[in-house]
Amino acid sequence: MTAPRTAPDAAPDTAMLLAAGLGTRMRPLSGAVPKPLLEVGGRTMLDRTLDKAVEAGVTRAVVNTHHLAAQVERQLKNRAAPEIAVSHEPEILDTGGGVLNALGLLGDAPFFVLNSDTVWEDGPTPALRRLASAWDPEAMDVLLLVHPTVAATGYAGDGDFFMDIEGRLVRRGEAEIAPFVFTGSQILSPAAFDGLEPGAFSLNRVYDRALERERLFGIRHDGAWHHVGTPDGFERVSRLYAHIALGEAAAPPAQADLFDAG
Repeated sequence: MTAPRTAPDAAPDTAMLLAAGLGTRMRPLSGAVPKPLLEVGGRTMLDRTLDKAVEAGVTRAVVNTHHLAAQVERQLKNRAAPEIAVSHEPEILDTGGGVLNALGLLGDAPFFVLNSDTVWEDGPTPALRRLASAWDPEAMDVLLLVHPTVAATGYAGDGDFFMDIEGRLVRRGEAEIAPFVFTGSQILSPAAFDGLEPGAFSLNRVYDRALERERLFGIRHDGAWHHVGTPDGFERVSRLYAHIALGEAAAPPAQADLFDAG
């Protein structure tokens, strides 16, 4: 990818955390506790993601809620930073509809959108700071953090995207496997939602529109990323972090980044 045009002070200071999902695949663990509040290494996945957002300069976050919303809101009240607004969804709106519903709280500038139930380790530079540095508002509506499919811990899927040397993304399509899987961390422009009607829809609709406009880009994560979509995956990551806490294992090595923004 070419050098970013974004000035450091133009990095997003607002983030949307997606925390409204039902956590169906994580049952029975998510039956009484929402998936984002499951703990890894003694800290909830929601708090881990918020911690990384704060480290990247985020001062305000919007968190959507639906499933077991009161528990999520109680957890958020325990935090001193960032400033948090809750976007409650009486009817679940999926990822894209949830962000569109919260645009009035997110403001007019580009913002992070982060899954609140993922776990990752940063490389030499924190991943969200790398995303912010790579963001180019002149060329992009969407910038996704992607990870090598074969190196994604606990991931058994076929990948999501191909990426060229400039960072442009195309979908897997009819290919048997794609080299990169989306991590759940991204920067979006509010303009990516222009013309979309309120209601339930996936962010994939936003990505497809950006792809048609040649404004869908990615950067490769240079740390470790763990897929935590099932009880087995959650147990695997929990064991890893327990070992790290005890000094019995080191974090997985960083992945070399062939598409670094510099």
